[in-house]
Amino acid sequence: MPAGLVALAAGGFGIGLTEFVIAGLLPAVAADFRVDEATAGWLISGYALSVAVGAILLTAAVTRLDRKRVLLGLMTLFIVGNTLSAVAGSYETMLLGRVVAALCHGAFFGIGSVVAASLVAPARRSAAIAVMFTGLTAANVLGVPLGTLLGQQLGWRSTFWAITAIGVLAFVAIATLVPRGAGQGEGSASLRHEVAAFRESQVWLSLLVTVLGFGGMFGAFTYIAFLLTDVSGFASATVPWLLILFGGGLFVGNTLGGRAADRSVSRTLVGTLAALALVMAGFALVASSPWPAVIALVLMGGFGFATVPPLQTRVLSWAGEAQTLASGANIAAFNLGNAIGAWLGGLTIAAGLGYTSPLWVGAAMAAAALLVTLGADRLAARR
Repeated sequence: MPAGLVALAAGGFGIGLTEFVIAGLLPAVAADFRVDEATAGWLISGYALSVAVGAILLTAAVTRLDRKRVLLGLMTLFIVGNTLSAVAGSYETMLLGRVVAALCHGAFFGIGSVVAASLVAPARRSAAIAVMFTGLTAANVLGVPLGTLLGQQLGWRSTFWAITAIGVLAFVAIATLVPRGAGQGEGSASLRHEVAAFRESQVWLSLLVTVLGFGGMFGAFTYIAFLLTDVSGFASATVPWLLILFGGGLFVGNTLGGRAADRSVSRTLVGTLAALALVMAGFALVASSPWPAVIALVLMGGFGFATVPPLQTRVLSWAGEAQTLASGANIAAFNLGNAIGAWLGGLTIAAGLGYTSPLWVGAAMAAAALLVTLGADRLAARR
């Protein structure tokens, strides 16, 4: 495995930790800033929206630049944002720190996907992308539970100081291990050439599948701490250990999804999306029973992240030689879906439908993603 993939995974670990650890800390942050659950949820959905914006605008702005230097600049932005979150004296400052950190997220994974794919043979592209996204899954297996535990023991600010330190280490790893010029040969540096990828209808259909499929899973995950304590009956101190199990599901799902997508992107997407919709619906039905809820939690993570490598590979495949902006757009789609899922979940909770309602929203979104995938594949087959 190229050492550059390890460096990209390190960056992904820090970014994934920033995105996901807030879910376990959300009750403490809400209490500290004296805001309700829906308002606190904007620390997640606002982050996701900022990722979507950064993925498009920042990626478009840096298409002519050396990709290694761009990745280093993005990690610098990440460090600044998390430092701001750590010192925040108000909810508004905390939200600003989240936004600043989020701006680097989409462009990092968008450009990083192209760089990762360039480091291996074409037949191993999905697996290489999965290695980079392993940073996200490792963040959930180890980082999120330990970060939540750290926040519970020393205060949630300590978690963001730890994330800042991880950002510095990732910066050093990228500077040392990623080859200069990696990924520069993938397509043209012309912004006009990159935009041309969006003339392909399959690119837009792929983005829609990403919004619906991954957004459904993340929307359900946003309020998972409230569900596990208030519905399943687990103690708050148990949540970090349950998140370790969830992260294990993410790791296995991401790895197997990457391998399966190298054989067939279409079959992998159809199978994982169908399973994800069924699992989330089942989770809502068994959430009040502790052990079935734990099993459903692990399966939700597994099938949810098994969609990531095929979703990213599908966009790259249909973008042809103009992959950089299309890749960034798909990262934006991931996080637009996250924001929509979190927003819809917050609405259902505010409407008094309970903490299981985001699971029903997620199941419906995953089912819709499955239908779009089937329609897109049929259209591609006719062509």
